[in-house]
Amino acid sequence: MNFNFEPMNFINNLGYMGKGMLGIFVVIGAIIILTVVLNKAANNISK
Repeated sequence: MNFNFEPMNFINNLGYMGKGMLGIFVVIGAIIILTVVLNKAANNISK
């Protein structure tokens, strides 16, 4: 097998990597916001 390292391919894929990381952060942020909202709702119901 002949694997050739081509640095330009890495540079070209940085956009895809960035979009993937942004998607991960958006999903984590949505989970955090949902958790905070549910905690506040549960605290208001229990009082």
